[in-house]
Amino acid sequence: MGKTYKDAGVDIDANEAFVAAIRSAVESTHGPDVIPAPAGFAGEIALLAGDQVAPGPRRSLFARRLKDPILVGCTDGVGTKLKIAFKMGIHDTVGFDLVAMSVNDLITNGARPLFFLDYIAFSNVPNAVQADVIRGVAKACR
Repeated sequence: MGKTYKDAGVDIDANEAFVAAIRSAVESTHGPDVIPAPAGFAGEIALLAGDQVAPGPRRSLFARRLKDPILVGCTDGVGTKLKIAFKMGIHDTVGFDLVAMSVNDLITNGARPLFFLDYIAFSNVPNAVQADVIRGVAKACR
């Protein structure tokens, strides 16, 4: 008999429940140019008005008439702030710090934040704590 994800410590049902718990917080940050990807592992954003998939008035992402626009992506970490958050039992502010550090990195290059690309890795952290972190990320993005 072959090994399953659950044998390896991956609980797909728990993961699906977690995604369901954070879905509204994440979707609350989507602008009109976001292309919905309910089962995807990457974010997509339409660059031209003709590619817009969300309802509402069509507009170009580059309405400012930018010359040679560039999408800038970055990621950052919160490091020791996690230790402080766990000691205090307050986790939603970590997400805000994570977004702020990434935005700071973007604006030093003269970029304007368009979307937030994250990667969060936890080990043995309750889903409720993880959801608090994601809600903080969503609040900062809004």
